[in-house]
Amino acid sequence: MYDNAIEMVETLKKDYLGMGFEVEFDKHVLSGIAEAEAMLADPEMKALAEEELPVLRRRIPVVEQGLRIALLPRDAADARPAILEIRPGTGGEEAALFAGDLLRMYQKFCESQGWKFNIVEQSQTEIGGIKEVIVNVQGEGVFARLKYERGVHRVQRVPETESGGRIHTSAATVAVLPEAEDVDIDIPANDIRIDTMRASGAGGQHVNTTDSAVRITHMPSGIVVTSSEKSQHRNREIAMQVLRARLYEAERDKLDSERAEARKGQVGSGDRSERIRTYNFPQGRMTDHRINLTLYKLDQVMQGDLSEVIDALVADDQATMLAEMGV
Repeated sequence: MYDNAIEMVETLKKDYLGMGFEVEFDKHVLSGIAEAEAMLADPEMKALAEEELPVLRRRIPVVEQGLRIALLPRDAADARPAILEIRPGTGGEEAALFAGDLLRMYQKFCESQGWKFNIVEQSQTEIGGIKEVIVNVQGEGVFARLKYERGVHRVQRVPETESGGRIHTSAATVAVLPEAEDVDIDIPANDIRIDTMRASGAGGQHVNTTDSAVRITHMPSGIVVTSSEKSQHRNREIAMQVLRARLYEAERDKLDSERAEARKGQVGSGDRSERIRTYNFPQGRMTDHRINLTLYKLDQVMQGDLSEVIDALVADDQATMLAEMGV
């Protein structure tokens, strides 16, 4: 512990300001402590100062922790909108139904945050499951919060298609990509092939009779993106937006892999093959395996109440980075 608040701030400034971080701290607490310490020399004010100082000093660890968190390096993509992609994994039709449940969960969470949730591409099974869905989420700090959702989500429950009452385990994968700007990713025209086709809905019935759907293939990477809105022009915009996001994330993953050893075990590392969470319906619990957090409020979670688990993931991520910095 520092002898006084001023020493704490000056020490941390000396250690970290040279790294280019912006320092923020509770000036009210620090100035209050400085004033109270000066009042100790005044006989008439000494009693009041001795009463105020313990209260103010107890807040120093909170101020210090807030300062350290403010000094952490920021992910440049945190402030960006996000592309959310959900696909069924193992489990057949039940996995597709669970993917649909995750879609509704994220939609309700995003709406509770005041974010815009726009489905840009969706493919459904005949009984209402999700084969694939791509969503654009716009709002303040979207990627900073949603990035912790990427990975394999596992569900344990009795499927609607199960007549014997047996519990099945299925999975769905969630990818969260920061939306890329034109300046981030340059895509030469020669690197892509654009095909148009008729948009179709569930069961193969045509939504329209014009060749409005657009499929863009990025030939160097093999990435294929499809958009099936009514406007062909809008479909090109959407498909290019998703393509840029995927290429941007691929570049970020490449850089992350180069730092993987130094950041081993960090929450949100981007390994989408990792099972990150289990939703156990018979027990009404959700467990996040990265931080060993279990909540017995699965109903609320599936209704979009994700703030508690995301807050815990953010706090754990910050603690990990502080430990790596030796702060």
